[in-house]
Order: sequence, then structure tokens, then C-alpha cells
Amino acid sequence: MPPKRRTAGTPSREQKSGSRKSSSPDTKHSNVVTPEKHEEKDLEFITLCKDLLVTNLVCDNAWAIWESVAKSAENVNGSNKPLWGACIFISAVDMEDMCFTFTELQKAVGLSVKQFFNLVRKMDENVDTISPKVNSAVTKLEKKYEVSLALYQRFVKTCAKIYSAPDEVKRQEILHSSWIMFLLAKGTVLQMEDDLVIAFQLLLCVLEFCTKRCPSTLLQPLYKSAISTTAQSPPTRSSRRSKAKARPPEVDVQLLETLCKESDCSVDEVKNVYQSSFCAFLDSMNLTGSQELPTALVDTFSNEYEKLYHKNKDFDARLFLVDDETLSLGKVNTTTVEMTPRKNQSGEESVPIPPQTPIRAAMYSIQQLRGELTSASDQPSGNLIVYFKNCTVDPSEEITKRVEQLGQIFCQKFAEAVGQRCEGLGKERFTLGVQLYYKVMESMLKSEEKRLSVQNFSKLLNNATFHTSLLACALEVVMATYVGNSLKNGNENGNETDLCFPWILDVFQLYAFDFYKVIESFIKAEPTLKHNMIEHLGRCEQQIMESIAWKADSPLFELLRQSREEGPGEQAEPPATLNQPLQHNHTAADLYLSPLRPSRQVLAAEVDTSAVPSSQPPVPGIRQHRSNSLSLFYKKLYRMAYLRLKMLFSPLLTSHPELEHIIWTLLQHTLQNEYELMKDRHLDQLMMCAMYAICKVKNVDLRFKTIVTAYKELPNTNQEIFKRVLIREGQYDSIIVFYNLVFMQKLKTNILQYSSPRPPPLSPIPHIPRSPYKYPSSPLRVPGGNVYISPLKSGRMTPSVMTPRSRILVSIGESFGTSDKFQKINQMVSSTDWSLKRRLEGDSTPKPLKRLRFDVDGQDEADGSKSSGESTLIQKLAEMSSARSRMQEQKLKEEAEKEDPEP
Repeated sequence: MPPKRRTAGTPSREQKSGSRKSSSPDTKHSNVVTPEKHEEKDLEFITLCKDLLVTNLVCDNAWAIWESVAKSAENVNGSNKPLWGACIFISAVDMEDMCFTFTELQKAVGLSVKQFFNLVRKMDENVDTISPKVNSAVTKLEKKYEVSLALYQRFVKTCAKIYSAPDEVKRQEILHSSWIMFLLAKGTVLQMEDDLVIAFQLLLCVLEFCTKRCPSTLLQPLYKSAISTTAQSPPTRSSRRSKAKARPPEVDVQLLETLCKESDCSVDEVKNVYQSSFCAFLDSMNLTGSQELPTALVDTFSNEYEKLYHKNKDFDARLFLVDDETLSLGKVNTTTVEMTPRKNQSGEESVPIPPQTPIRAAMYSIQQLRGELTSASDQPSGNLIVYFKNCTVDPSEEITKRVEQLGQIFCQKFAEAVGQRCEGLGKERFTLGVQLYYKVMESMLKSEEKRLSVQNFSKLLNNATFHTSLLACALEVVMATYVGNSLKNGNENGNETDLCFPWILDVFQLYAFDFYKVIESFIKAEPTLKHNMIEHLGRCEQQIMESIAWKADSPLFELLRQSREEGPGEQAEPPATLNQPLQHNHTAADLYLSPLRPSRQVLAAEVDTSAVPSSQPPVPGIRQHRSNSLSLFYKKLYRMAYLRLKMLFSPLLTSHPELEHIIWTLLQHTLQNEYELMKDRHLDQLMMCAMYAICKVKNVDLRFKTIVTAYKELPNTNQEIFKRVLIREGQYDSIIVFYNLVFMQKLKTNILQYSSPRPPPLSPIPHIPRSPYKYPSSPLRVPGGNVYISPLKSGRMTPSVMTPRSRILVSIGESFGTSDKFQKINQMVSSTDWSLKRRLEGDSTPKPLKRLRFDVDGQDEADGSKSSGESTLIQKLAEMSSARSRMQEQKLKEEAEKEDPEP
């Protein structure tokens, strides 16, 4: 007999109330919130605290937070209740004393998930009330909600394809029991519940389990035919009596293949999840061998999930089943996402394609990756074996042994992060990484052979750091592909179970500075990398340069110390080279065979004859050159720092354009000469301090709070950067404290020089090339508006050479806004030297036009590279041409003035 409906497993009010009381620990009478102890507080606020069972300490702290935001915060729906709820949540998280679940808080204040998140962030904009701990909790909740929402939406769509509806009541019972069974399984076997891919694979296991036990009358034809006859037979009395002799559940392979095919999911991976994780869950619930539908167990599932829900203190995902307002995203938003039309790459006509939901996008990316590696092996290819045998010292045995050892470490750490029964999944992902590792290694060696005309790469192939870094980069591509849309959060919020970068560095105990050396060569050696993955690796490189490479134990500091000991002429990268194009001809071999900077002939000789590790001490008496890896690192660091500075400068100091160059000079000086300030800190911390310091000495009114507010709007920022700055060993405080106690004390003399009549010389502005990590054909947004620019496609009418007068072409004929947008474009064109490369890379207002810039023969504007054949003569000719053009323009202008009639 089926259970009473009561929304099939969703909690009733009585059940929730009972669970609240049973889950709350016994507290002393002094901790009970009573109006008498809080007479100075609003009675309605005290009532809310009582309803949520918070302690006196949480109540007092929440009221103090409320008082700090009351002046600047606006009422929500005419009531202070939502703000009070947010204050209570912040207080409870900060004090690690959560006596309520997130759903209970939502119900008490009448806010949906999105409304609550928006309110908390709005509070943080008005008054900095959100600590890194609270921000991390909110981010984790938001990520889990987005994953759960995506899973539920896919669950509903998949069930609509599986089940017909002759008996709607029975169909709803199956849906409710299946969803709650999945929630319980996910919470039981997965430690990282916000892993979208593994959770979806587990959902397919649950659907397979329920579908093959469902009466055929409730199934759609596709799934009715997919179920084997043995799986579809009804349970017998003997099967019910033999529960004590449970046998392992048999997977209906044909049904599972149908489910996976409809979802573009790997059958082998889902089988692995079924056998390793889902079977363990069935054992724990005594369901192994059972042939019955789980509808009769819906209350059991619901009660067990209730315990997990109260333990985690998060939202009740069962409420998706009843479209509860606390979990509602809004029908308009969902419909817009699902029905948005897309265009093909040619842009000629609209082509309807399947909507890119988070799950579909993740499955598609995984499918593409696996497809690209179909022909690759997890063992060295014949070509690689030839390269190995050509080495002075054959690295084959060491490479195989290293891969095996790192594989064991990877699988162990993966299981610790995701779930102890997920080690098999970790092994599958590691195998994909090894396939990519060998594929890219072979491509790199072929490129080096062509570049150097040698086949003996003994020194490079016997370098353990090179191999570990290359394998780590391959695995990062695999892991980021599986993370999908959730990789946008990265590991910036300190989530210890996040599999995104830099998780792989911790797994392999690899220095970030060593990992950075392989990124660019990896991208160039693997042409099948998709756009989003190239951008992800570019973001990894940026994280390394801005903070991770500056950890106290980083080898970067030893290289900088050696560079300083060699004298003032041997800085990491001389400022004089900043305005030169960034050369992109360094390969992984160049960087891993540092610190020497040999010529191509010397490098070829070393690779050809040497098998000695690159860490050998320098020969006494021989002057050493700058490290290739250090030089390129600083070139990229300077350019990234300048771009970040321009992004922050634009909304704050456009009325003082002269300060940009001065602030950049101070920041560049700090990175070059006071690099110890970067130890265990972030580049953006020094950038904000440099901006504040220069404004201070130049008597420009700019407060740190204003800087921080603008900084929050920049991409890839994290509030912990300005709220938790290292002051001294083990002590952290806000960026203002860091400025007063550390930055100003270290740089006071230098900063004051900028207020003197003879300030220090300004550092050159870095030459900003087109990023090597972006497709040249990708449309790029003009900062400050919704205008996108695509590179001009070559055609038969396109001139082969662009002259200064024809550099900017405007296409009229497509309406993209009001006339004021044209005026803005005109202002940019007429009042600035619109350096197209800088503007497209996200820079703000360029410097005023001082002189026309002409293309120099041998220099490619697309990537900033300069041919080796450029000579001083060509430069002189260009300067002469520039001067002649200016004289001609001046003459034409004077003649035009003579012809104008007198007024």
C-alpha cells in the first residue's frame, strides 16, 4: 500500500519542528534569548532570534552589525526583517555558532536564495561588514545551489522523457522518491557535493535503479525497450525473503547506455560511479538485491536526508519538488536562458542549437576532450621512444616510474577531496591527463627538433621538474574540463576541497614558478585546446604572477637574490626594455634550462651533449647572464601590473591623467627593488597602496575605501585581498594597516620624492601586445560600453597596407545604439591616440595624442613581435617619414587657413 502523499517525502511542518528541536543541543538557561535581557533591542528582532534558536552572543553581535548598517541600508519590502536575518546569519557564521539551517532562516525572513545573496552583497557594498569567513560560506552556498538547481532541472527533463503519465499520482511518487534518493546518495557518498559532473553521473545511476523497477505501463517506448526482461520482471516472494542473502546489484547495461547517450555522458565513467559509489550507498540502505520500487521507502529516505540537511545547515533541496519560493530562481530568468537563440560562427543567419545549460556544456566539453585523445595512448608513442633512445642518458625508466608514483598520489588526493570511494574516477581522469602529457611532449620535442636541428634532448628529458610541470598542466586541463562552469570560482575563496587550480600544485608539491614555465609552450604545442581552456590556463598564469609564485618558499626569491648580487646592471628585467615588444620565442626548453641565457648554438650544444641537471652550480669566474625564466616572468608581470593599474585608475582618476604614469613608476620601482614586499602577498595590494601613496603626496583626495570599492568591480578579485593582508609573520590585518605599518615605512623616502621639485624619472610604459591566450578572431568588448570589435576580415577590396589615415575604419549601416554612442566613439578617435591593441585588451583612457605612430617595417602589430632583420637604418627612415608627414600636414593646414575668408 503506497504511503500517504504528503508531497511524497517533503517535510511537513510538524516534522520540521520536531527535527529543529531534536537537532538543537541542550543549552544553558543563560543562553536562551529572552526580551528581558535585550530590552534595548527591537522586540521583533528578539522574536526572530528566538524563532531561530540563536544564543545571546549571536544575538548581541547581530544587533551590533545591524546598528552599523542601519544608516546606509534601505528597508526591504517595507520591513527590516530581511536585513535582521542577514545580520544574524553573518553573526552566526563569524562566531561558528549556527543553530539554524539556511532554509529556516529564509522561511523566517521571506527571502529566496538569490534575494538573500544579493542582500548580503549589497550590505558589503554599503559598509564592509562581510568577513572572508562569511564570504566563503556565502560563495559555497551559492555554488551548491547553482549545481543543485542545474541537476534538478535536468532531472525533470530526463524524467519527462522516461515516464509517461497515464497515472499522474504514481508518476509523481516515482519522481519524488527518485529525487530524494539521489539527494541522500549524493550527501552520503560525495564529500564534495558541488562537483556537477560526478553528481550528475550519480543521478543517472539513481535513474537507472528506479527506471528498471518501474512498471512498463509508466515508461516511454524508448526506455521500455531499453530495459532487459530480467530487470523488468516483478519481484517474487522468494526475492523478498532472501534479503539477508543480498547479491551485488546488476547494472542494466542497455538501459544505462540509453541514459548516457541521451545525456552525452561517458558510459564507462557512469559504470565506475555505479560500482564504486552507488553500490556502497545501496549497501548502506539495505537495498542491494531488492527489486522493489523505492517509492515505499520515500519516508525513510526523507528522514535520513533530514539528518544530513540539519548537519550541513544549508538549504533543503527537497523543496525543489514543490517549487518552493525559497529556492525559486524566477521563471523569466530560466526561460530566457533556455530559449536564447544563438548564431553560427559565420554570423550569416540564426541557427537554432540546443541551449547550453551547465550540464550540457560540461558534458560537451568532456566529450570533446575524450574525442581529441581517442588516438592518444597512456604510454610513450614510438616517436617518443626514439627521442628517449637518442638521449645521452635514456630517461624512459625514470619517466615511467615518475608517472606511476604521481598517479598513486593523484588518485589518493582525489579520493580525499571528492569521496573515498571515488578513487576509480580519479584514476580515469589521471589516465586522460597522461595521454595528453605524452601527446604534448611529443609535439614539443618535434618543435624543438625543427628549431635546433638536433635530436638529443637529454638535459631536458632528464629534468624531473619539467616532466612534473608538464604532467600537472595536462591534468589541470582535464580537471578544469570536468569542473565546467564552476571553474569560474577557482580556488580564490580558500575552499580546501576545490579541484581547480592551484589544487594540482599542492598534490604534486610543485612550485608555481616552475609550473608557469610550461604554460605557454603547452598552449602552442596543443592546437586542439578550446578557447575557454586557453583562457583558463592564461588565468592560471595570472594567478601565479600576482600571488602564488610569491609564497615565502618560492624559488623566485633565490633567483631575484642572485640577480641583485650580480650588480645594478643585472635586474630581473631592466625598465628600459618595458616599451619594447614582448618577445614570445622562449620555449619550455629555454626556461627549464635556465638560469643561463645561452645563444641558440650554445643551447643546441647543451641539449645535444649534456645530461647534467640544470641546477648545477655556476662555474667560478664566469659571468652569468640573467635567467630566461626570471626575465620572461618579469616582462609578463610588468605588463599585467600595468593593465591592472589602468583598469583601477580609469573609474577613479580620469580627472588626473598625469598621475597614472607616476603611480606606475612607483609600482614598477617596488616590484624591481622592494620585491620582498610581495612575499606571501598579492600584486593588487601593492598596486592599491601605490595609488593611495601618490594621491596623498600630490594632494589628490582619494580615500582607501573609494579605492577598495572600485577594486571590487574589477574581474577576478577577492575581498580577502584587501581585508586580510600579511603584516608580519603570522599576523594579518586590513590593507590600510599594511599601508601604514609596512608599505609606507619601507617606501617613505621614495614616495616623498614625487612631491619634490625634481621627482625621480618616470618608468617606461610597458608595450602591451595582443594576448597569446586569445583567438585573433574573437570579438572583443570596448571598455565602458556594449560595443564589440572584431578584427577586419581580409578580402579582395582590403588594401594590403594600412596608412595612418586609414588605420581606423568605421562601418556604417548597422544600428547599434543611439547617437550618443557615436559621439563617444568620435571623442575616443579625435582626442586620443587610440592604440587599438591596448583598448582591445581592456585598458581605460589612453594617454593624449603627442605624435603620430607609424608602423615600422618588420614589426607585426598583431602580436608585437619584431623581425630579427630590423636595423637602425629602418628606424631612422621611419622617423624621417614621420617628420615629413607632420610637416606636410602643417603646410596643408596653413594653406587652408589662408583660403578661409576673413570674418
